[in-house]
Amino acid sequence: MKDSSLNSEFWRFLTSSILITLSGTLGFIIDGIIVGNLIGENGVSAINLNMSLLQFMYTLIMLLSTGAGMLVGMEIGKKDFSRAAYVFTVSMALCMAVGLLFTVIGIVCPEVVASWLCKNEQLVLPTLHYMVPMLMGAPVYMMMWALSNMVSVDGSPRLVSIAILIDNIVNLLFDIVLIKGVGMGIAGSSVASIIGHLVGVAIMCCHFFYQGNNLRLSYTHSHPAFFDIISQGAPLAVASICLTLLFYSANTIVLSSLGHVGIFAFSLCLNLLQVYNLFMAGVCRTMQSLGAILVGKRDNEGFRFLLRKSFRFITVTVAIICVLVWMEPNVISRLFGATDAAMVAASNHALRILAFGFIPFCYIYPLMIVYKLYNYHKMALFISFALSLTVIPVLWVMSHLAPNLLWYSYLIAYAIEALMIFALHKLMHIRFELNL
Repeated sequence: MKDSSLNSEFWRFLTSSILITLSGTLGFIIDGIIVGNLIGENGVSAINLNMSLLQFMYTLIMLLSTGAGMLVGMEIGKKDFSRAAYVFTVSMALCMAVGLLFTVIGIVCPEVVASWLCKNEQLVLPTLHYMVPMLMGAPVYMMMWALSNMVSVDGSPRLVSIAILIDNIVNLLFDIVLIKGVGMGIAGSSVASIIGHLVGVAIMCCHFFYQGNNLRLSYTHSHPAFFDIISQGAPLAVASICLTLLFYSANTIVLSSLGHVGIFAFSLCLNLLQVYNLFMAGVCRTMQSLGAILVGKRDNEGFRFLLRKSFRFITVTVAIICVLVWMEPNVISRLFGATDAAMVAASNHALRILAFGFIPFCYIYPLMIVYKLYNYHKMALFISFALSLTVIPVLWVMSHLAPNLLWYSYLIAYAIEALMIFALHKLMHIRFELNL
C-alpha cells in the first residue's frame, strides 16, 4: 500500500476511532458536568466511585471483543471471510452472555456491590443509585462496544462514528430530561447513557444490510475460536483489569488520605484522563483495526508508517491538552460545579500535576499493542500488568510518607515502568519486524 493511500486510510480510521471513543469519554464527561451542576459535588464523586465497576465491564469487552476484532481484521486481510464470520459470532455471543450476568447481579445484590465500591456513608446512596441502571443495562453497554469494534474493522468506521455521535446527543438530551424534568436524580444520568447506547446499537446494525458485509452469523468452523479470542484479547484485558484495580485502590487511598475534597479533585483528574484517552484510544483502535489488516498482509513498510503517524499524533495532542490545563485549570473545576474555594484550589493543584503525570500512560498503552501485533506476547502481557500495578504501591507509599505530594505518584510510577520496558526490550533483543 503506497504512503498516500495508507495516509488516507490512517486518517479515515483515526477520525472514526476518535469519534467511537466519544461513546465512553464524552458520555462520562457530560454525566459529570450535568450531575455536578444539577446535583452537586457528591454526584460527581459517586460517578467516579462507579468507575472501577464500569472499567471491569469494559475489561470483559476487551477480552471477548477487542482481541476478537483484531483477529477478524487479520482474517479479512488474509481473505478468510468464513473464519472472520465465525470469530465475530462467538465474540458477540460471549459479550451478550456476560452482559446478562451483570443484569442478574443488578437485580439480586446491588447493595453488596455498592458497599464494595464506597465506604463513605455520605456517598454510598448516590453511588448505588447510579450503579443500578448501569448494571441493568449492561447487555446494551457490552453490545455497543463490541459492535463498534467489529463494524469498524469490517470497513464501516464512518457508520460507527455516526452511531456514536447520535448516541451522545441522545444521552445529553435524556440527561437533562431525566435528572431535572422527571426528577430521577443521579439515576437519570445512568439511564440516559443506556438509552443513548440503545440508539447507537440500532444504528450500527444497519451494517448487516450492506453489500460486502463479512460479519454474518456462522456457528461452525474447523477450528474453534474461543481460545484464540481469549489469547488475542488477554494482554488488553489484563491491562484493563489492572486499571480496574487501580481505580478502586486509588479511590480508596485518596478518600482515606485527602478526604471529601481530595476525592472530588481526583474525580476531575479522571475526567481529564478521559480527554487524553479520547485521542490515545483513538490511535489504539486505529492500530488494532488497520494494523491488524497490515499484519495479515505482512506489509512491513505500511505498518511502520502507521506506527510513525500514530505516535506523532499522540505527541501533538497530549502536548496541547497539557498546556491548556496548566494555563486554565480553573475552567475545569468550575465546569463541574465546584463553588467552594478550597475545593477549587485543591482541584486546580491536582489537575496541573496530573496533566503532566498522565502523559507517559498515553505512550505506554499503545506500545503494548505494538508488541502484541509484532507477536511479542510476553512483553505485551508484562506491560498490561505493570501499567497499573506500578502505580498502586507508589500511591500507597506516598499517601503514608508524603500525602501532600500524592498527585506525583502517577509520574513516578510511569517513569519506573518506562525504565523497566526499556531494559527488558534490550535484554530480550526485540526487533520490530513482521515475519514474512
